[in-house]
Amino acid sequence: MGISIGVVSVESELIQACIRKESWAMQKLYEENYGSMYAICIRYTSSKEEAVDILHDAFLKIFNKIETYESGTMLQAWMKRVTVNTCIDHFRKESKRYHSDLDSAYGIANDDMTAIQGMNLDEIMTAIQSLPMAYRTVFNMHIIDGYSHKEISDILHINESTSRSNLVKARQKLKEILKGNDEE
Repeated sequence: MGISIGVVSVESELIQACIRKESWAMQKLYEENYGSMYAICIRYTSSKEEAVDILHDAFLKIFNKIETYESGTMLQAWMKRVTVNTCIDHFRKESKRYHSDLDSAYGIANDDMTAIQGMNLDEIMTAIQSLPMAYRTVFNMHIIDGYSHKEISDILHINESTSRSNLVKARQKLKEILKGNDEE
């Protein structure tokens, strides 16, 4: 019991120091969470450089909004939410609205992802990163981050049917990419 109270106390002290903009605390929070937040950013981008840029933006938002963090919730979960939202904001700025034709999307089975069996994580991540931004964003939000199509449509300001279509097309494109890698 004393250990968990001590951990909470240390985390609380770290947060308070970040609120006071103490550089040692900000550096510690950054270093301790860099890897997990970078992993989120890389899923939403097509390059490591872009992921790092978004990551830095996310940490700026984290440090500027840390006083809004509510104690009692998991700090890393809050940071993840800020990072995902930063990725989505980046997507909104960079992408032109793409509304797809739902009719062509219905020909693909949603669960037909057998092409990924036997592939390593790097190959799969490279394939996901090669998707067009609209497809990649919906794929990441729905499959990896667990957002519903309704939530995606609200966040990205697209139709729910566009979210569904982009997911189906992302899966189709991934299947093509991964089958192409399999044949090599």
